[in-house]
This record gives sequence, structure tokens and C-alpha cells, in this order.
Amino acid sequence: MSPSPSISHDIRPSISRDTRPTVGPEAHAGDHAGDHPGSHADADVPAPLTPGTLRTIVRELAERPEEWIHHVRLSAEDRWYRRLTADDDHEVWLISWLPGQSTGFHDHGGSRGAFTVALGELEELSLGGPEQGLLIRRVPAGTARAFGPEYVHDVRNTAAGPAVTLHAYSPPLSSMAHYDLRAGGLVRTSEEGPEQW
Repeated sequence: MSPSPSISHDIRPSISRDTRPTVGPEAHAGDHAGDHPGSHADADVPAPLTPGTLRTIVRELAERPEEWIHHVRLSAEDRWYRRLTADDDHEVWLISWLPGQSTGFHDHGGSRGAFTVALGELEELSLGGPEQGLLIRRVPAGTARAFGPEYVHDVRNTAAGPAVTLHAYSPPLSSMAHYDLRAGGLVRTSEEGPEQW
């Protein structure tokens, strides 16, 4: 499945809206207080976790499939998803992908993030600098990708079988904008908030 520069895809799964947390924070790497950069401007608002810390969270959770594999569902209409953890400083999502399913280009509303492919294989598209153009990365099982708050990408299943991924965001997602890839670059087309997930 090759990328189309004029087709907008929707990141919002249309089947499952089950966002009840089912894996507590104790299931992750323990206390992340030492991983917070800088000091808190407000004692009630924790500083975001670093992309490296988020990568560690999803990698370690992927190695404990007994905590999430029983939640996995597949949907022929769109990607299926479930939020596993919802803390003040981060959240973790479980997503399944059938062949041909994709997110379209999207950002993360200023959140840092990371994802790992626990089962199967995906492809990630992003824009490099003017010299690089469109970058296409194969993301096989066991691979983790981490990114900062301004990152925009498109993730898709171009393989012959299903895939399962774990995603972590810090702070928890508050909005996502969608983009079309056109000849001049990415053009913002829409934005959505948690009430649409």
C-alpha cells in the first residue's frame, strides 16, 4: 500500500470506545519521578516524561503480554484501541491493526510519545528536512519509536498479517490534528479532542 498525497486518513478508530484503564501504573517501570526533566511550575501538574522514558514504558510492557494480550480485538472496519493506563503524567494505549489500516498523518497535540510493535510489523512515514523528503521506516516487532511534542507521522500496516502496538503519551493526549500530504508538504485539515475518541 503506497502513500497517497491527496487522501486524508482518520486516526480515530470507529469501533471500540472502551477507554477504561485496566493496567495500573504499578504495571510499568515503577516510580518515574526521577525521569521528569526540570522542576514543576505547578505542584499539581507533573512535568512530562521524556521520550526515552516513554520508550522504556512501552518496551517493558510489551515484554509482559500477560498484562494486555487478553484485551486485543481485531476490527475489519478500522483499527481497534483501548486505553490501558491513565495517569496524571502519561497514558498507555493498546492498538490492533489489520492489513491496510492506517492513521494518516497526525500530530499528538504537543504531547511526547513512543510506540512499540508488540506483534506483527508496521510502516511509519514522516517528513525529513528539505534534503530528505518523505521518510519511510519499516517497524518490525520488538522495535520502539520515540518522539518529541512537534512530531507528525503516519503509521500503517502494509504487511500481510495483523499487528499489535503499545503507545505511551506524556502528558496524556488532549488533542490531535490531522494533515494531508500534498506537493508542498503537510497541510493541516482537522483537529479532534478526547471527546471524539
